[in-house]
Amino acid sequence: MSDQSFEQMLEESIKTIHTGEIVKGTVIGVKEDQIILNIGYKSDGIITRQEYTNNNSLDLRTVVQVGEELEAKVMKVNDGDGQVAMSYRRMAADRGNKRLEEAFNNHEVLTAKVVQVLNGGLSVMVEEARVFIPASLVSDSYERDLTKYQDQEIEFVITEFNPRRRRIIGDRKQLMQARKAEMQKALFERIKPGDVVDGVVKNVTDFGAFVDLGGADGLLHISEMSWGRIENPKKVFKSGDHVTVLIKDIMGTKIALSLKFPEQNPWLNAAEKYAPGNIVYGRVARMTDFGAFVELEPGVDALLHVSQISRRHIDKPADVLQIGQEIEAQIVDFNENDRKISLSMKALEVPQQQGDETVYTDTEAPAEE
Repeated sequence: MSDQSFEQMLEESIKTIHTGEIVKGTVIGVKEDQIILNIGYKSDGIITRQEYTNNNSLDLRTVVQVGEELEAKVMKVNDGDGQVAMSYRRMAADRGNKRLEEAFNNHEVLTAKVVQVLNGGLSVMVEEARVFIPASLVSDSYERDLTKYQDQEIEFVITEFNPRRRRIIGDRKQLMQARKAEMQKALFERIKPGDVVDGVVKNVTDFGAFVDLGGADGLLHISEMSWGRIENPKKVFKSGDHVTVLIKDIMGTKIALSLKFPEQNPWLNAAEKYAPGNIVYGRVARMTDFGAFVELEPGVDALLHVSQISRRHIDKPADVLQIGQEIEAQIVDFNENDRKISLSMKALEVPQQQGDETVYTDTEAPAEE
């Protein structure tokens, strides 16, 4: 007969565990903030909510069921109450750190969800291991507000791995730059001056608009926005607008764009429309002391000299005209080579005799000889 007591034999039949060991057990009880595991040891394993998740408000009964198997890391063989203190979160973090180390060594691209937006960047989780992406490495352009990334899946690479110092740094910017370089190369291989392409307005300034062509930005200068005159680009375009533009020129990596399509040039049929003697209507666009410039259509301006405003003497155009005023006039000269057109309002004035005085009215009439 063996000299061992029943208690000794029972104790020997039960496995031994050690701090830091990963142990698998069966869930035998779940509370709102605690999980109880049968781990085949003389004591049960206990996982508190804090050792299961970073979510301090999570009800563990909603994620763990009695009877399922669960692995966890032994933190203390005896937690002071005779039970085994265990951590699912730290086990997952250890595995996550191992995964991150492999990704760091292999320059692997990872995908993970943003769990927190911080003042200085983003925090993402890979199998319970936390990665910090500084704001300067989130995008290839400055972004003031990072909240749009909350709960979003993003790609990044690990550029610094030091779990002992709790310093694991991710970089999304270099991926964006690499992809943009590939897109830029493909774009410049595809386009040439004279092509018509689609783009999206990225930014609008006082001097023009920058248009994203998919790989590179092109500048649509204010002078190329219309055959007519544009006073303020911000009144015409806004970020996000889709535009179809003409590639005017390519200088290295700089692309000049235009909306002045040659087939829409208003001077193509101007000789017929604005032949001398034709009656036209226009809008006073700007004035000087010697005359007023009248917009006949976008891209076609004509000069109404002060001497041609009326048969009556006028010192300066502003005495009788206003910016934006619609007028009727007759073409008196057309110079296609210099793109100059001269107008006359007084040519339409008809003299009418009232007693001994001649009065002129604004109706069609031959010009003063």
